[in-house]
Amino acid sequence: MRKILPPMSSRIGDRRRLRDTALAALVPVAACSVALAGLTAWTGTGRAGTPPRMRVTEGRVLLPSAGIPETAAFFRVANEGGSPDRLIRVTSPDTPGGITLSRHRMNEGNGAYRDSVGSVAVPAGGNLAMSPTGVDLTVSAPSGQWRPGDLVSFTLEFRRSGRVKVLAVVVRPKDAPQRRVQEPRSGAVSWQ
Repeated sequence: MRKILPPMSSRIGDRRRLRDTALAALVPVAACSVALAGLTAWTGTGRAGTPPRMRVTEGRVLLPSAGIPETAAFFRVANEGGSPDRLIRVTSPDTPGGITLSRHRMNEGNGAYRDSVGSVAVPAGGNLAMSPTGVDLTVSAPSGQWRPGDLVSFTLEFRRSGRVKVLAVVVRPKDAPQRRVQEPRSGAVSWQ
């Protein structure tokens, strides 16, 4: 009996189908490998999935002008964690009328006005540098009770991190931050 071999073109077609199937499977496997390598590197830095860790420094309250019931307070907030957070509320037992989280804006006639905001984002690994031209706290000041150098207690409340208690020093407006500084790494703007 004579053995019948399949035609040569049939064997070549089988090899092509096998090669095409292998290449089609290789693309998703390569994509998953790249994604896994990226996640491994991110986890290796110690930042993956870490909760936000808020550090609040450089608290200053402007000494209120005579007869003016409000003043401003500024802090530097650093999120040293791997997840974003939001500043949602600020309280103080030393302010009789409360505190408003505000953002300063300019109108078409170059006039400044204050716009209250409900919360402010603090990105993972980023900063919030409060300033006279950005976000700050509008504070109801006790009439004539604060002097330069006094310490005022504040509690900053974050959505995920909870409460952070800090002190701010009362300063004369001329001693408040005056020079705009942008940090090269984070891009945060502050006043010095």
